[in-house]
Amino acid sequence: MRKTLCLAGLLLLFSLSVFGQTFGTISGAMRDPSGAVVPNANVTVTNTSTNAVRTTVTNNEGIYAFPALVLGPYEVKIETPGFRTVTSKLEFQIQQTARVDFALQVGQTSESIEISAAAALLTTDNATVGSVIEERRIVELPLNGRNFL
Repeated sequence: MRKTLCLAGLLLLFSLSVFGQTFGTISGAMRDPSGAVVPNANVTVTNTSTNAVRTTVTNNEGIYAFPALVLGPYEVKIETPGFRTVTSKLEFQIQQTARVDFALQVGQTSESIEISAAAALLTTDNATVGSVIEERRIVELPLNGRNFL
């Protein structure tokens, strides 16, 4: 019985580390045209392939964060009274941490600005490394008749 519980605990620990390696994070800061921080701005992140939506508000330093996001295309939308609505689109890869800072412009919330940009390939927030392997590279592995699975 004791061996079974230890084995189950080890299996749970290893499975949790596998899940943590595939998620990504989007974070950033809000500033107005003068460079001052914008607290309490509404930030919405939408996975455009699944339409899953997560929302948050910036803290007193104008910073927001969305940890544990699954891979895929995302749209980040910023809305706050007195400023134009800003959206940015990006594509998430394995273990990617994207920092998307916004410089809000004064205007009506009915006005909007769309930013299309790719996340930086060099991440300076942490030292993790991840990459995506295309299906073609796996299919063309020289396996000498063995099953790659």
